[in-house]
Amino acid sequence: MKELILGGTRSGKSGFAESRAEASGMAVTCIVTAQPGDQEMTARIRHHREKRPAHWRVVEEPLSLTATLKALAAPGQCLIVDCLTLWLSNLLHADQGSPADPRESVFTRERGALIATLPALAGHIIFVSNEAGMGIVPLGELSRRFADESGRLHQDLAGICDRVTFMVAGLPLVLKGDVA
Repeated sequence: MKELILGGTRSGKSGFAESRAEASGMAVTCIVTAQPGDQEMTARIRHHREKRPAHWRVVEEPLSLTATLKALAAPGQCLIVDCLTLWLSNLLHADQGSPADPRESVFTRERGALIATLPALAGHIIFVSNEAGMGIVPLGELSRRFADESGRLHQDLAGICDRVTFMVAGLPLVLKGDVA
């Protein structure tokens, strides 16, 4: 089963993903994409780490998500990817100053690999991502690209995933798949 959990900041996405993983009865691995660039982000990472059960495995992977998923996905395994928008941001920043041909970018390669590989992966995979496209169009070029690319990524994943849930104020709204 593949799941996509979307929502705004502090909407309850991660907690909901963790409850879904716990309910799966499978061994759980969290693939985290955040990088502690400042004190506030370090505190956010610590908060998430402290909330997770101690017996869950945690793998930090800011860029090579598909390779990590291929290595870890298996029957009887539940993987939580938290979060896709941080991964996307990492990819876009990795491409700054890279070759002019966008077909050679880290972003293009990694995003394409994820979409191509995901349908064949075994186990239960839960993606957590921020819905960033419900506000105004950002002013800066990189911010606009981020909003556009996250929207495109969410659409592609929603088409692949068996279940899509939108979180608002800690409440899940199932957009696709079983309500249970």
